[in-house]
Amino acid sequence: MRKPLFLKAQLKRMERRNFITRLGLGISSLVAIPFASWSKEKEEMKEPQNSIKKIRALGFQWETADPFLFCVHHEDFFPKGNAQLGPDPSLFNGRHMGQDFIVKDGFRMYHGSTVPGFPGHPHRGFETITVVRTGLVDHADSLGAAGRYGNGDVQWMTAGKGVQHSEMFPLLSQDKDNPLELFQIWLNLPKKSKMVQPHFKMIWSESVPKFATKDAQGVESHIEVLVGKLGEHRSLAAPPNSWAAEENNHVAIYNIHMEANAEWTLPATEVGVNRTLFYYEGNRLSIDGQEIPHYHAVEVDPTMDLTLKNSTETSKVLVLQGRPINEPVVQHGPFVMNTKEEIYQAFEDYQKTQFGGWPWSRYDQVHDASEGRFAKHADGSVEKPKG
Repeated sequence: MRKPLFLKAQLKRMERRNFITRLGLGISSLVAIPFASWSKEKEEMKEPQNSIKKIRALGFQWETADPFLFCVHHEDFFPKGNAQLGPDPSLFNGRHMGQDFIVKDGFRMYHGSTVPGFPGHPHRGFETITVVRTGLVDHADSLGAAGRYGNGDVQWMTAGKGVQHSEMFPLLSQDKDNPLELFQIWLNLPKKSKMVQPHFKMIWSESVPKFATKDAQGVESHIEVLVGKLGEHRSLAAPPNSWAAEENNHVAIYNIHMEANAEWTLPATEVGVNRTLFYYEGNRLSIDGQEIPHYHAVEVDPTMDLTLKNSTETSKVLVLQGRPINEPVVQHGPFVMNTKEEIYQAFEDYQKTQFGGWPWSRYDQVHDASEGRFAKHADGSVEKPKG
């Protein structure tokens, strides 16, 4: 029996609310992980040396220091894609579709039901910085902006007063696997900027400053300056309302790739800056003579040079640093504000306005398989990487 149009619309709204509820609960539970596990991590910490303040193990979500909220490292070995740009549906058996965060057959579907990823969902009060190492991401948002980026690109989105966006992982290759690796980093906004207009910009891989340096033995380390500056190397400017837009805040993100047995020194930054090194790939690395286990974070003294010495296999380190905002943080699901009242207001505003609605035909929007990397902004302008 055909459902009346009004009933179909009502069911669609209910499905949408259920998805947002699951998303909020999922993020809220993830955010609680670092605080719930802190006492255990503290017990497992080794006595640090002068330059090292704290060493802790990493989970799915990485605990970060102000001005960052957290970082998630996604690494999925997606299989060949099909005509819908997703995996063969036979691989969905045994998964909690719509909330699939457990690695099975090498990958997760997250909140996707056909294509893996995160269908349209709201944010307010902070920024997302998405660093894609391998694979591609399809972006769409409530402002009508869209894009496809990856393989070294960085997308920087200021949620500000409110925006919906989707982040889907299209499996474009039908004749080979589609591996994906990315970091999504949440950077807080100060109170004065939490209600600014939403904005997103692309930092294409071709525009990321990259340099290599050799140690005394001629072994190389390769450094990418994704955000901020390092010596004479400076990334593209941050969005205008970002905490990173003010140079004195020393917000920076570096990705360091050290060859086997390489040695490299990370120069000091300013006093009062929070700096954390995340050792996410490799077997054994030492910092100022102290051994750091694989998949551990190291909070360090920002005023001291750090000598990183690698062992017998490639090591990779992500560095997050910035001057703390030092304001109250109240987070519930996809909203980050300064007070509970502002969180209540965010939910009320979203229910009333949907932050501009959803101009796309599907919440898990993916672009045509023939599209390359591109960014379409809310004003209709289109940019593509040069080179």
